[in-house]
This record gives sequence, C-alpha cells and structure tokens, in this order.
Amino acid sequence: MENKLYHGAAYYPELWDEKVIEEDLKLMKQTGINVVRIGEFAWSTMEPEEDIFDFSFFVKIIERLYENGIETVMCTPTPTPPIWFTHGHPERMYVDSDGKVMGHGSRQHACTNHPYLRERAALITEQLAKAAGGLPGVIGWQLDNEFKCHVNQCMCETCKELWHEWLRKRYGTIENLNDAWGTKIWSEYYLSFEQVPQPEPAPFLHNSSLSTMYQLFSMEKIAEFADEQAAIIRKFSAAPITHNSSIAFGVDNEKLFNNLDFASFDTYASIDDYAAYLINSDLWRNFKPGTPFWVMETSPSYAASLKSYASPHPNGYLKAEAAAAYALGSGGFCYWLWRQQRAGCEQPHGSVLSAWGKPTVGYANVLEVEELRKKIEPIILSTKPAQAELAITYSDRAKAFLETESHRKLKHRGLITDFYKRILSMGIHRDLIPEGASLEGYKLLFTPFIPYLSEDYITRAKKFVENGGIWIVGPLTGGRTEHHTVHTDRALGQLEEVSGIEVLYTYPMDDTGSIGRAFDQSAPLGLWSSVFETGTGHDVGVIEEGLSQGKAFISEKSHGFGKIVMLGSMPLGEAGELMLQNLIDHYSNEADLSLRTDVSSGTIVAPRQGEGYRVWFIINMDGNGGSVTIPHQGIDLETNSLVEPGKLEIGRFECKSIRFNEN
Repeated sequence: MENKLYHGAAYYPELWDEKVIEEDLKLMKQTGINVVRIGEFAWSTMEPEEDIFDFSFFVKIIERLYENGIETVMCTPTPTPPIWFTHGHPERMYVDSDGKVMGHGSRQHACTNHPYLRERAALITEQLAKAAGGLPGVIGWQLDNEFKCHVNQCMCETCKELWHEWLRKRYGTIENLNDAWGTKIWSEYYLSFEQVPQPEPAPFLHNSSLSTMYQLFSMEKIAEFADEQAAIIRKFSAAPITHNSSIAFGVDNEKLFNNLDFASFDTYASIDDYAAYLINSDLWRNFKPGTPFWVMETSPSYAASLKSYASPHPNGYLKAEAAAAYALGSGGFCYWLWRQQRAGCEQPHGSVLSAWGKPTVGYANVLEVEELRKKIEPIILSTKPAQAELAITYSDRAKAFLETESHRKLKHRGLITDFYKRILSMGIHRDLIPEGASLEGYKLLFTPFIPYLSEDYITRAKKFVENGGIWIVGPLTGGRTEHHTVHTDRALGQLEEVSGIEVLYTYPMDDTGSIGRAFDQSAPLGLWSSVFETGTGHDVGVIEEGLSQGKAFISEKSHGFGKIVMLGSMPLGEAGELMLQNLIDHYSNEADLSLRTDVSSGTIVAPRQGEGYRVWFIINMDGNGGSVTIPHQGIDLETNSLVEPGKLEIGRFECKSIRFNEN
C-alpha cells in the first residue's frame, strides 16, 4: 500500500454492463474514490461451472481501475459458493442450532468446515491469486466477507467430527474432559469423545462447558479457514491481507487477525450511537499495533435490506466519522456501496450513486469526506496515534462465556460499549486491547466483564501492578474457570489469590435493595456481584443497605509500586453513573493520566504524536457543537493561525487540528 489515506467503496462490476462501468470509472475519479473492494460475492462469475475458471473480467477491471488512478482490494469469493457446489449436496451446507439445513442463496449458506468447501475455497483462492496477485493495482486482499455475520456455530456432521477431534486435542482423554466439565451432573458422563454432543436442541440448558467450548471451537475453526486462505495468497502476492470483521460476529478477532497483515472492520452505527462507531477504532488499531486499520464498510447515508432500514445520517456526520477514523489510526475509509444494487436483498441500502447513476442523498457528504481527506492527509501521514495511558481489555472469548451464561440476557457487546462510553465522555484517551496485548506504556488498566481470566493474563497484569500500574478488575470478572465451571478453591480463583482480597459470597444483587456508597456517592447495586470481606483490603466501597450490609463491594490493595482495585458490583441508575465517573476520575488522577481533556459531551479529542510535537484532532460527533480547553498556545493547522490557551468552541460536525510544540 502507498503512503496515503485511502477513500473507497465496495464495487460489483460483474453486475453491470460496459456502459455503466465506464460511467462508474469517470464518476469515481470525480468523487475522489481512490480504492475499491471487489470480488467477494463473485464465485459464480469466476468459476461458473466446476473446474472452469475465468478471471479475465476481473483482471481487466483491475487494470482499468489502475489506469484511472484507482487501486483495488481483491477479495476471495468464498462466502457465496455457486449452485454447482450446493445443488443436491445438503451435507455441505450450514446447519443451525435447531437442526435446520440451509439451502442455496443469500450467503454463508455452506459450512466452512466441510472438506469439499475447504478444497474448493483453496482452489478458487489459488487460481485468483495467480491471476491477480502480480497486478500493480492490487494493493490488498480481503478474505471472504464478514465471517459469522449471519450464521454462528454449525451443527452439521462434519463439524461434529471436527468437534470430537478438537476435544481430543484439548483434553487428551475422555476422563480429563469428564473431570473438567463435571459431567456426573445429570448423568452427562461420557465414555468416549464420539459421544459428546453438539449443543443442539435439548429440553433445558446444556452443560455450560459444552456450550462455551463449542463456541470457542467454532471461533478457532473460522480463524483456521482464514489462515489457510492467507497462506495460499502469500505464495503469489506480496500485498497485505485482511478481513472485514466486527465485535458483533461469532469470531475471536484476536485469533482471526493474528496471522493477517492488517485489521479491518465494518460498522453501521447511527449518530445516536456514535460511541458504538468509535469503539471499533479504539479496538481495531490494537489488533495489529503500529499498522493502520481500515474501516472497510460503513454507509454513506443509511443501512437497509428488504426487511428493514435505518435513518439517513444528518448532513455533516459522515465527515465526522471519517475524521475520527483517520485521526484514531485508520488508513482507509470505505463505503458499502458505490452503486445501489438493482437486485437482491439489499436493494434499499444506502450508496454513493443510485442504481440509475444519479447522486444519492449521501453523495454531497462523500464529497465532504474527500475534501477532508486531502486536507488532513499530510498531518496524518506525518504523525501516529498517541500512546494511550488507559486501557480496557476486550475479549471475544468473554463474549462466548456470556452467551452461555447471560444472567439477565446480558450481552458482552452492550456491556463493554456502555463501559467504554463512560470513559469516552470523560475526555480520556483510551485503548481497547485484546487479552494477549502488551501492557507496556499504560498506567491504568480496566478488566470488566471477563468471566475467565487466563493464568498468563493474571501474571502479566500482576507485573503491570508491581511496576506501578493500577488494575481495576470487575465486575463479572474472574468467577469462572477456563472450562466454564465454578472455582472450588476461592470464589475468583487465582485472581482472588493474587489480589489478596477475600470474597465472601457471589450472588445477583439486582432487585435486592442493595445500596452501596463510594467516592461520596450512594447508588443501587446490581449484576452478578462479589462481596468482599472488610479489612482484607482497603474498603473503598461499602454496602449500606441490603443482604450484605456492612461488607465491601469495592476494595483495593497495594502490590509493589501499584495496586489492584476489585470492583465487585455494578452501580446502577443515574447515581450509579456518577459513582462510576467518580471512580474513573479518582484512579485516573491517582495514575497521573496526562492524555485527558475537558472536552464537552458529544465531541472528542484524538491525539496524535509527531517528532517533537503533538496534534489534537477535535471532532464534534453529535451535531450539537461543543468545546474544549486548550492548555497552552497552539497552531490551527487549517488556518495556520495561533490558538491561545482557553476555551475553544467547536461547531456542528466540525473538525479542527491543533498543533502543540513540545518543550
């Protein structure tokens, strides 16, 4: 990839005639589109009949795009196997948790673990990479499209066999599995791995271990599929490889991106939930640290299908989205899609052009993004995202645990996004980091909503604390083993041992009338909670009313040069929000965080670091305008004028870049 900012769109030239394609090339150049993504749904065009390959159309398209100054992210077409693959072969298809076998059509209808799918996917990927891998216009590859977006764990016979192999590799003997899962409960005891079922329909609930392990098995197998495709492409192309993923899909993103070259995500969050948009940038830049991520799909106006539609973005919001993405570490900002589809199930979806070639309601906003891209490109390319001092650990494996044991239908995505919003609203620069990420450079670490913490993670977090960091753990963290069972030595297992803070009991505090007080604020308490014995640590938060009156729900203890803070319960309601803000504020001050501003709600500051200077990108996201206090004299990089210390007003969806020289 060239050293530039990419502004792109998904394009499906196989759907259009020569006249339309020629028109598209002309309009792309006028609009400022400098990259397109093609091919992810075109298997039947590339291989119309089994073993009859023809990539000439796409080779010519890539060459024509390149001649017009437009580069290509080439996709493997594996999410849509053709009719010759599926017809008469139900054994190759995805089977859902109710035992329903998918038919041909839509996408992701085949099982990605079936040996024939793997064989044909490898072959089409190899032939495509041979044909396009050496073309100068191909600057990147995308594997498949949105793994596990519409489907999740497959229950076909192939997956059952692979499931048993996976269990055998993980546990070694069936006795080890029985012991780890506690299968004497309800006579679930197995005599061989072949007897272990998939979590298919049952009269009540499956064993927690079986349900969670099957999700982890599914996540590992889809990452394996991605690794297979990437290895094939690398034989014929040096262009970097990615996948367009999401925290909403049934994947382990940390594992998925481990062997890929850069990370990408798709998001269609609306302005009302702009934090759900921003959280992706703060997480995705940490899947491949030091390498720009891409926004591979977002709508220029609204998302829609035959069954539903969202509201169009207000004018100006798309520019704010793009500014935030680029400032927070994105190298590409791309739309789904370029030209509205005239057929299929996504005809109503927002696009840059209509199916008849006219500008859409979002077109003017796309032009604004291009104007912004050209203006900020030199600034972005000469800086990098500033190292955050506060980190929140994100875990897709925790997503699996909470899917099995959801308490009151809690979802990891909602829990972590709401937690993130609090820190975002307080103007603190933050990273979301995967479980295996380095903790170097951080001062304050939050680990919420992760039922199982690995020994490796606890060891690294303990070292982080001993070196001076503050580690805030919980709620809903550490109470389960790696097999999704309850600890038998302590309530929180190794976490409790390391913290030195004793847990008396755990139970759901919702609707118990429990009131806690901490940081000069009283609030109701809820969620599945841990209650701490007073005196085993410094009792920061005490339960004033309820079943555990007089006991602690927040406790801290020093270790080395830092401390561990155990957050046992979730403060609720408006009072709970104030308490959590006070908690974050207290420990941010104690950790001496420097990357923090008093930016108003709805506006963000994205700091970037240059050689001897720092740049603040100040972006209004909610359309209401805002303000931020400038700490010392800076330079407005758009007007090249001095900005004096004090309050700086930011207009509706405005983006300012202020440079501060460092002493």
